[in-house]
Amino acid sequence: MAYFEEIKGQKVIVTGGSKGIGKDIAVSFARLGADVLITGRDESSLVSAVDELTRLNPNCSYLVADMQRVQSVQEMVDEAFSRLGGLDIVVNNAGINIAKPAMDVTEEDWDRIIDTNLKGTFFCSQRAGKYMIPHKRGKIINIVSQMAFVGYVKRSAYCSSKGGAVQLTKALAIEWAPHNIKVNAVAPTFIETELTKSMFSDESFYEDVLRRIPLGKLAQPSDVTGAVLFLSSDLANFVTGETIRVDGGWTAI
Repeated sequence: MAYFEEIKGQKVIVTGGSKGIGKDIAVSFARLGADVLITGRDESSLVSAVDELTRLNPNCSYLVADMQRVQSVQEMVDEAFSRLGGLDIVVNNAGINIAKPAMDVTEEDWDRIIDTNLKGTFFCSQRAGKYMIPHKRGKIINIVSQMAFVGYVKRSAYCSSKGGAVQLTKALAIEWAPHNIKVNAVAPTFIETELTKSMFSDESFYEDVLRRIPLGKLAQPSDVTGAVLFLSSDLANFVTGETIRVDGGWTAI
């Protein structure tokens, strides 16, 4: 049996799709024959990523969008639907963190994190629902974090945003189940990417993270992508409102 064949020709949005986890997800979808539109704020990174995607599937493209601005998010989904000729899967991957002790977090820090990680995820999903509900089908996958389930230093706003996104996933799954729309989430641990290299240059931080992961290593972007592909496929057609923890056992302790 060949898995994921049904993904071929699917119309997919991946927010934050130009780097790291988002790019790996987008590339995997394109490799499977899905028409993928990636979004982000840095056009040069988007152009570079789409160049790679179109070598796998010429029906891939990008849009510049700011997940902190509701109008930008709505316009992005509208344009994506028009350009793709439909909308089957949305991966809400865009997210940020500003690592600071709780006592140092400013209102601006808080708003940037919550607006990107939670508000942006909601309004992207809401706009996608506008197109999915009439067609009685669709899958929305939110990239959250193990920090939705555990606390950690310098991540008070981040933990709040990701915890909220897990509850949002459940709420949308319940409300949209009658429309055959499945809403799920993937919660990774710390991921080893080019973007996190500087963070892990702090040896004490790196050792503390590894100490908390029973599997004894950092996750790779492909580990997250595997869970996303599962939730996007027919293998997960009876799964909704769930969060798959790709955390090497961190939250099992």
